Parts: sequence; structure tokens; C-alpha cells
Amino acid sequence: MSQLTSRHYAPIQLLSVLRRRPRAEAEITGSENYPGISGTVRFYQANEGVIVYAEIRGLPHSALPCQDRIFGFHIHEGTSCTGSRDDAFADVMSHYNPGGCSHPHHAGDLPPLFENNGFALSLFFTDRFSIDEVIGRTVILHDRPDDFTTQPSGNSGTKIACGVIQRTITPRL
Repeated sequence: MSQLTSRHYAPIQLLSVLRRRPRAEAEITGSENYPGISGTVRFYQANEGVIVYAEIRGLPHSALPCQDRIFGFHIHEGTSCTGSRDDAFADVMSHYNPGGCSHPHHAGDLPPLFENNGFALSLFFTDRFSIDEVIGRTVILHDRPDDFTTQPSGNSGTKIACGVIQRTITPRL
């Protein structure tokens, strides 16, 4: 018997979940230096976790072979996509990490985004957070991939795009 079955997880009915309205989403916009970046990150409740679906457009692209871009992708503690002249999104604070874990075990550490001609699409399942826990927090794209080693944040470079996670529907009581 697989561990998934033994822990009483029900199979995810991916298509039926994605046909529903997401419980939350973040509209992503680029910084002043990356005004062409836009997209949406949607959060769907599924059996034992959250499905995160991200579609991002306008990402920097390299026309050179073997130089495709990979971007760090995280949920941060902060509640505002504001900042300073030196850091457009300084107010997002650090990675969302309610458990006090070291990197890459923060609840807000997400898989990187792989750019394809300026577009990235990502779909993954996680039980590191609930949708209610991340409402009001920020989603950040960085200009380099997370190395999943460097403390405290993976050496993923400059914050280039941001969105605030907002509830889309009222949860059932």
C-alpha cells in the first residue's frame, strides 16, 4: 500500500478542481524595471492541500541557446507590493515561514518558474499552507532561480514582480 493511500489521502480530481472558481488569487505586476510582466496566481482548495496554478507573461527572455530563464517564486510575509527606490518590493518582507524552518522548507518556498518565450505556467500541489493562511500575503517573482540552499532565501536575486493574494469567494462555514 502506498504512503499516499495509507495516510488516507483521497486522489485529487485535478480537472474538476480547476473548473471551479479559485478560493484566492494574486494579480501579478512587474516592477518599474519590468513593466511588461503580468499574470495571475490562483489558489484552489483540494482534498488534503492547495493546488497553485500560475500563468505569467512578459518575462525576460534570452534568445541564446541554453540560456532560458528560470525565476524564483515565493510567498512572502508582507501584505503590500510596495518598497523603495533600491528595492521596488521591499515591504514584502521575508519568505512566509510560520514554522520557523530553514530554507528551503519555508511554507512560502515554491517551485521555480521556467520561462518559455516570455511565458511561464506552473501547476503544483502543496500542503505547506492553507489558503486562509496566505490571504493578504504577497507572491514574488525573482530574477534568478532559488538555489534551495543559501540561507535565508535561496540567493534568488532581485524581486521583479509581485501580487497580493486576495480571497475570491467566501469560504463555506
